[in-house]
Amino acid sequence: MKRVLVVVVMLVALITVSAATADDGGGPLGVTVTGRDARVGVLLRTAGGGHFCTASVVDAPHRDLIVTAAHCLGGDGGLVFVPGYRDGRAPFGEWRVRRRFLARGWVEGRHEDSDVGFAAVAPRGGEEVQDAVGGNRFVTGTVTGATAVTVTGYPSARETAVSCTAEPHALGRTQQRVACPGFSGGTSGSPWVNGHGQVVGVLGGHDQGGTTPGVSYSVVLGAEAERLYGQAARDA
Repeated sequence: MKRVLVVVVMLVALITVSAATADDGGGPLGVTVTGRDARVGVLLRTAGGGHFCTASVVDAPHRDLIVTAAHCLGGDGGLVFVPGYRDGRAPFGEWRVRRRFLARGWVEGRHEDSDVGFAAVAPRGGEEVQDAVGGNRFVTGTVTGATAVTVTGYPSARETAVSCTAEPHALGRTQQRVACPGFSGGTSGSPWVNGHGQVVGVLGGHDQGGTTPGVSYSVVLGAEAERLYGQAARDA
C-alpha cells in the first residue's frame, strides 16, 4: 500500500462538505476536502484489522467489478469491499471479494507499470454491487493531463474519505502523478475520475503510489490495463 515517510502532515486545507462525488469534483484545484462517494470504499481483510486500501466500482457487464491497485490484492486471505464506508459503518453493506484479476506483469515481476487490479464481488441478497451504488466507466488510452481528475480515497488513519481535484502530469511514458495533500497510507487504489465520470487512473504504480502524502502516482492506463479489464469484465 502507499507508504508514508513523513510523520506529520499539514494539509493545505481540510473542508467538510456534506457530499462530494467523483463527477462534481472535490473543490478548488489541489485542495483536499472531506469526500463522500458511494462508488468508492475501503478494503478490509476478513481476518480482521482496519481498512488498508481503497477500491471503487466500475461499470461492467456482470455489474460486480471493483478496481484497485494490484498490490492491494496480494495474499491468500479473504477480502471485503465496503462502499461508502464512513465512521465504521457500511451504509451499502459489505461485499465479499470472490475472484481477483491481476496483470501478468504484476504476477510475474511486481512491475510498477502493472499495478492495477480488478476484483469481482459476490452479490448480496440477489443484488450486484453496481446496482446498489452505481459504477464509473474504466477508460484506457486517455492523454495524461487532458482534464483534471478527482481522486477519492481512505487514509488508514481516518474513518472518512478525502477527495482532491488536480491536474495529472506525466512521469515518463508509463506513470502519471498528481499533487494532492493528505493522501497517506490506505489510499492506494483510489480512483482518478475525470469530469466525464471515467476512471483514468488508479492510485498506485511508482513507489506503490508514492512515499509522501502530498504527491500520488498512477499507472498510465494503456493496453495492458485494457486487456485486464476485458478479462475481468468477461470472466467475473
